[in-house]
Amino acid sequence: MMPSPRAVVPESVMPPYGFLFNAEIDGKYIEDVMSTHALVGVPYSEEMLANGKADFAAQADPNGDSAGVEERYGADAFGRAVNVRNFDGQPQLTEADALIAYIQVLGTMVDFTTFTPDMDR
Repeated sequence: MMPSPRAVVPESVMPPYGFLFNAEIDGKYIEDVMSTHALVGVPYSEEMLANGKADFAAQADPNGDSAGVEERYGADAFGRAVNVRNFDGQPQLTEADALIAYIQVLGTMVDFTTFTPDMDR
């Protein structure tokens, strides 16, 4: 199922990002990327680094074993269940899957109880 090349919201000024649905990813270098991020301060545990590739694949496969992903990144760790599904509806894992998963998690990792509105902004 190929998404429409038009923007999701017709009034939006955002580009449609259709190319993301054609860019397949395999996670071949995810462990290297995570290790590099850890070197510059991303707080990955050794367990997260060791399971990076498996977790990468498991999050996008609703039929796969996602128990490890849920344990490391789910309700017990961060207070919310992991959203495990095929985000763009295509059989292959694409950059669209990765972007959608990333955007969905952004709002869940914010602790709004510590937010103080600044009316001067």
